[in-house]
Amino acid sequence: MFDKEKVFLGIAPIGWCNDDMPELGAENTFRQTVSEMALAGFTGCEIGNKYPKDPAVLKKALQMRGMRIASRWYSSFLLTRPFEEEAADFLANLDFLAAVGANRINVSEQSGSIQGKDVPVLTGAHKPVMDDRQWDRFCDGLNRLGALASDRGFRLCYHHHMGTVVQTSEETDRMMAHTDERYVFLCYDTGHFTFAGEDPLAMLKKYAGRIGHVHLKDMRLDVVAKARENRWSFLQAVRNGAFTVPGDGDVDFDPVFAALAEAGYTGWLLVEAEQDPALADPLEYAIKARKYIREHTGL
Repeated sequence: MFDKEKVFLGIAPIGWCNDDMPELGAENTFRQTVSEMALAGFTGCEIGNKYPKDPAVLKKALQMRGMRIASRWYSSFLLTRPFEEEAADFLANLDFLAAVGANRINVSEQSGSIQGKDVPVLTGAHKPVMDDRQWDRFCDGLNRLGALASDRGFRLCYHHHMGTVVQTSEETDRMMAHTDERYVFLCYDTGHFTFAGEDPLAMLKKYAGRIGHVHLKDMRLDVVAKARENRWSFLQAVRNGAFTVPGDGDVDFDPVFAALAEAGYTGWLLVEAEQDPALADPLEYAIKARKYIREHTGL
């Protein structure tokens, strides 16, 4: 199905320690986190809030465990700060990633984001929406950042995300249509499309040629229904178990894997399932995810 020499399996540290809610998993150290990732059978990860800030220290710790950095989250503020400041911050992140051997960066526009606010995430009343002028500024900024990334051998992969300016299929379509295919790729996330009420398989097939990074996130739809009914915030939904690892929820991954393989996808398949580690043991769920991926892809 996949070329084992060109498709790699990673897992995000967010199941061990949550960047948005650092109290979740506060007891889990960096060394425990990456050791358990390796023990579960993964060879890569993204960067969490407990990771060493010195790239040499980080790279050594990962190499000892047969691990490497796949990518990292980058919060852009293209709508609300001068581009020169944005570019400087972005380049500093690229420098760090280059020093640890990565070549992907996952960008999410955080201007007006409600993902960390105590407001309902599914009503639409609080979600930021761009006007035409903002769309032009946003897409132009992404193109410029993407060109900077390309010059350094990176792919900028845009992460559509609940509670942000690019959440829906319509918003994703507009972003993709008005950015340069040479410079802006999609960080395709099965969970966020599902959470938003979109068809993740349809979005995958539409943009198969521009997917630069993949987040494998499963959803418990009964919890999503409760989130809508009870007007939960995004973080409340996380705390209550909306997300889980592949094979433990309601997303059908077999056609996703098949479509990615048919498109000749190369790069990372990265499990990302933010859960409360006190309720969902990170190692147990990492092993569960690794077993599921092996059984359904042969990787």
